[in-house]
Amino acid sequence: MTKSIDPKDLPQAQLHSYLLSAVAPRPIALASTVDENGAINLSPFSFFNVFSSNPPILIFSPARRGRDNTTKHTYENILKVKEVVINIVNYSIVEQMSLSSTEYEQGVNEFNKAGFTPIKSTKIQPPRVGEAPVAFECVVDDIIALGKGPGAGNLIIARVVQVHIQEKYLDKEGNLDTIKLDLVARMGGNWYTRAIKESLFEIPKPIRTKGIGVDKLPKNIRESSILTGNNLGRLGNIENLPQTADILKIKERPEIQKLLIQFKNKPKKLEIALHTLAKEYLEKGDTEKAIGVLCLFE
Repeated sequence: MTKSIDPKDLPQAQLHSYLLSAVAPRPIALASTVDENGAINLSPFSFFNVFSSNPPILIFSPARRGRDNTTKHTYENILKVKEVVINIVNYSIVEQMSLSSTEYEQGVNEFNKAGFTPIKSTKIQPPRVGEAPVAFECVVDDIIALGKGPGAGNLIIARVVQVHIQEKYLDKEGNLDTIKLDLVARMGGNWYTRAIKESLFEIPKPIRTKGIGVDKLPKNIRESSILTGNNLGRLGNIENLPQTADILKIKERPEIQKLLIQFKNKPKKLEIALHTLAKEYLEKGDTEKAIGVLCLFE
């Protein structure tokens, strides 16, 4: 059963909760800004992402406070000085980042409160966070108010003009290493998630290949009671079904021969056993073996 709701029928706080719990995990922009007098502010925002690489554009949104409809110091600063450093947050600084979100009075320097090291930026006025694995100096190209009521966002369209990367987070090829970065992301309520090695997985991108699609898989595979939607998605990414020679080669494997003997004259049980084995292959990343096994029983 599905609960269907018109957003207009919900209190703003409840809609806010649904949105933030469902649209997650969200990366965190730890934004440093200054006002017209040079007073520094630092605050995190999870309404944030990258939207272009040419030009390099990052967008985040300091929303109006739900309780009293006031605007954030970050937004007020950017209206006066259209510059911001977007500091990326990883696990080693997540508690300090959280502390910097405290609603301190205007003029209080959250770098000091959170124990961060301010580093002078190269091209803009706001300092960057010395402890951040990556920091982007940005000039603000546009500010778009999405509404005037509580919870309304204000899109800050920030163009990157300088990038700072701590070299310990680079791999041998000079690329950022996802595992070393150990990034964190925002969930609903007080929850966060951590991109540790155990939670990461890879999926081959269908960019330079053209998968046959789930619709072109044999019917018994599409309607399998063993394979999941994810399994079918991976199989649909293959470019061609295996040839007869490939299927016969798979058939000679000891584990296949064992199943063929064990379930001789028991076609339904054989099909379940083969699909179960194929699922194991898929979970190990061996799509070629999986599709070969599945095509043994058409």
